[in-house]
Amino acid sequence: VQLQASGGGLVQAGGSLRLSCAASGGTFSSYAMGWFRQAPGKGRMFVATINWSGGSTYYADSVKGRFTISRDNAKNTVYLQMASLKPEDTAVYYCAADPSGGPPFEYDYWGQGTQVTVSS
Repeated sequence: VQLQASGGGLVQAGGSLRLSCAASGGTFSSYAMGWFRQAPGKGRMFVATINWSGGSTYYADSVKGRFTISRDNAKNTVYLQMASLKPEDTAVYYCAADPSGGPPFEYDYWGQGTQVTVSS
């Protein structure tokens, strides 16, 4: 399974971005998908996840109400819509795939990451 994340960039505080993660080489519609982020000097942290059908979503408290995870199984793509961005959202964002469909979520495949920078 290959995951290709895109959509990162530089945005001002309060702005929005939409990240995409395209999957290939597996059965995307049966996977749970997640987004994680890693800020400079910090460990990788959970952001959001969505189960195989899109019927269940989970968010880190720090992004709840601002970020929305969604998926399009016909396009083998998962999205992370980010709004009301803050400088502390600056990080490399990674998508990940859990072939079990979740929960519980165990991510076996990871994308390469896309940089999000929020200026104050």
